[in-house]
Amino acid sequence: MSSDAKAVVPLGHVVIRFAGDSGDGMQLTGDRFTSETAGLGNDLSTLPDFPAEIRAPAGTLPGVSAFQLHFADHDIMTPGDRPDVLVAMNPAALKANLKDLRAGSTLIVNTDEFTKRNIEKVDYAANPLDDGSLDSYDVHQIGLTSMTVEALAGFDITKKDAGRAKNMFALGLLCWLYSRSTEGTIDFLKAKFAKKPEILAANIAAFEAGWSFGETTESFSVRYEVKPAPMRAGLYRNITGNPALAYGLIAASQQSGLPLFLGSYPITPASDILHELSKHKNFGVVTFQAEDEIAGIGAALGAAYGGALAVTATSGPGIALKSETIGLAVSLELPLIVVDVQRGGPSTGLPTKTEQADLLQAMFGRNGEAPVPIVAPRSPGDCFDAALEAARIAVTYRTPVLLLSDGYLANGSEPWAVPDATTLPVIEPAFATEPNHDGEFWPYLRDPETLARPWAVPGTAGLEHRIGGLEKADGTGNISYDPDNHEHMVRLRQAKVDAIARSIGPLEVDDPSGEARVLVLGWGSTYGPIGAACRAVRAEGGQVAHAHLRHLNPFPANTAEVLRAYDRVIIPEMNLGQLALLIRGRFLVDAIGYNQVRGMPFTSEELATTITDVIESL
Repeated sequence: MSSDAKAVVPLGHVVIRFAGDSGDGMQLTGDRFTSETAGLGNDLSTLPDFPAEIRAPAGTLPGVSAFQLHFADHDIMTPGDRPDVLVAMNPAALKANLKDLRAGSTLIVNTDEFTKRNIEKVDYAANPLDDGSLDSYDVHQIGLTSMTVEALAGFDITKKDAGRAKNMFALGLLCWLYSRSTEGTIDFLKAKFAKKPEILAANIAAFEAGWSFGETTESFSVRYEVKPAPMRAGLYRNITGNPALAYGLIAASQQSGLPLFLGSYPITPASDILHELSKHKNFGVVTFQAEDEIAGIGAALGAAYGGALAVTATSGPGIALKSETIGLAVSLELPLIVVDVQRGGPSTGLPTKTEQADLLQAMFGRNGEAPVPIVAPRSPGDCFDAALEAARIAVTYRTPVLLLSDGYLANGSEPWAVPDATTLPVIEPAFATEPNHDGEFWPYLRDPETLARPWAVPGTAGLEHRIGGLEKADGTGNISYDPDNHEHMVRLRQAKVDAIARSIGPLEVDDPSGEARVLVLGWGSTYGPIGAACRAVRAEGGQVAHAHLRHLNPFPANTAEVLRAYDRVIIPEMNLGQLALLIRGRFLVDAIGYNQVRGMPFTSEELATTITDVIESL
């Protein structure tokens, strides 16, 4: 489909939010619009936001599902603070999201759902489409449901089923409005409904009707175009964090020559790692859906003992259940990757919302002195590299590693440059193959560089040994209750983790002027909002530096040097100050916390204001 009937206005960037009931297909609509946008070469970032309930109460504020997409003709770092365009499928979607719109923003409203009952359900005193409360916005009142039903009148489907296709009508309209391609969505529908030809035809018809409505209506006098963003040459795909993490684990398996084993129990928002890895048996991947969290990590640890690249994936509540076995892995000194896709807590908390509140649990959430390396990706695509790094550390140093992702990274998407497999690092397992001490095999002799103990695959002749949770004697691995040996082993395990700092790069600082007196230090998914906030401050003439931690235990070797080079250090986190607590305790730096725990990423606008206030206070 194409048309030159209406003027096309160029834009540098746009933020669109689709919102409706959880059964209205907003996630699918947003995903399809994102795919078409990725195909055009725009830089993009997305933020899905949906209820925890499979079918949340229709027409209610808790039942609103939304999908936000920011796309641009230049490099961007966040899904956007506020939408430029809100598509509201009902009064609940309007009320839940209107507060985020600036005056003058575009509002596309499905008038068919603004019935007296639906309006009263969300406590509107009057119909907001009629009472003047929306006068500051560019409002387009469209009967999305009725127009979809009318467009599908000739199909052998019920009126209710026809109405369900209104998301495709809305998608077609928005694809027309922002000059998106249509071929990808039509191909997607053909694959999705290949065995349901009538449903397929109806969805395509609804999609095309939405496009045609935009073409012919007087409600929209212009279309918009966002040109591709300049990117380095290469093969790109749109990717979310969980699949990227799964691909990183597969790559680590290939680069180490180890079979990949995932022992896992489904939990939001980590389940997609299990789903994705289960599709890749052709790479020798084995997935085991256990009956509970404890069984999942127990199976993974057994696989590690057997010589596999072992992984278990969960969220915060699952880490609590896995903590004893993580401690066992510390004692056994076996490689194990523990993925924590953090979500809002405590307890069941906010399963579909994001948070960064598991850092102290990852650091200290085990009995005894049980140090564990911690790695945190900063973006959806970076989950691939973080998984590779976690595998390198686990295998090289014979230790469990905690990989801290979160719900924002897991479900958000961005363009990802598919790496050349020949450039990926080789991970050498260096299995023990022969006795190492006077014709005997001592399982706790150590490599002088890494302090790692030998990894012997069970069944290797002459390397028979025992493992278990009781303290081992250094060298022999025999059970030992000797106080001096226990202190020696505790200090050795800590020294082994500390030694990892020698194999990681220095903490890099983005300080364009070289004259900044304020440093913003972050970790995990705060990278995008912090980076965008720093750009905004610099654009207004402020000078600010930005550093971001991938390795949280141990910290990079130059961390103290970086922190002491600035008069003030701001640490933004989606918790109540967990990294700030570690930084203060370790480096005696009086860090300034910027803390929010709303289940959503914080906005760059708010953070930029805080940074500016700190700069001006100096």
